[in-house]
Amino acid sequence: MIGQSFDANGAHFAFTDRWGGVSAVPYEELNLGGAVGDDPEAVRTNRALAAGALGLDPARVVWMNQVHGADVAEVEGAWTTEAVPAVDGLVTAARGLALAVLTADCVPVLLADPVAGVVSAAHAGRPGMVAGIVPAAVEAMIALGADPARIVARTGPAVCGRCYEVPEAMRAEVARTEPAAWAETSWGTPAVDVTAGVHAQLERLGVTDRQASEVCTRESGDHYSYRRDRTTGRLAGYVWLTQEET
Repeated sequence: MIGQSFDANGAHFAFTDRWGGVSAVPYEELNLGGAVGDDPEAVRTNRALAAGALGLDPARVVWMNQVHGADVAEVEGAWTTEAVPAVDGLVTAARGLALAVLTADCVPVLLADPVAGVVSAAHAGRPGMVAGIVPAAVEAMIALGADPARIVARTGPAVCGRCYEVPEAMRAEVARTEPAAWAETSWGTPAVDVTAGVHAQLERLGVTDRQASEVCTRESGDHYSYRRDRTTGRLAGYVWLTQEET
């Protein structure tokens, strides 16, 4: 259920795999995406199961309507269902409030400054990485008191550069914005490495504490991959700060 988890001075990061839920084929099992055609009740159950495995209250997990852009919303509490914003980044200074990002090949980016008490979650697909969602998320954290030198960054399972084939013109376009994303598939055709691009952006922003998952979603049967399966579920990344004791 929880494929990877990390802790850093009161900041918590977690990424799911596809197992341990109730969704049926082709979404088996732990689909956390509510806009992919799965039974809504199954998705609600899966979100509750994942939250419980992390020790979180499902009502204190904040989701977003991801659109492959570069907008970031500041969060102070959970949304109502009707108020979920169309953004690709969330930022909060509210301890105990978990921010979630959905992916199925794109890069889930989790960021935390435990000293400032600020966290952010961002959805970095190829368009969002080019548009600047990662710098936007870091800037939103800085506005709440974060220092890039203190930010801890974790990126989760995503399609790797060896598997993300694109037309040559698209690779060239992406590389003009982020040269580190230039890649070649294992079979010798043009490709894009979004994870490499994200980490290059974080490095330029002064974020030195960075780790990337080694899992390629297209290669791993334990993870959802849109490029591999088309009709499929969504993984989630979560970031939150320990609630201060009163």
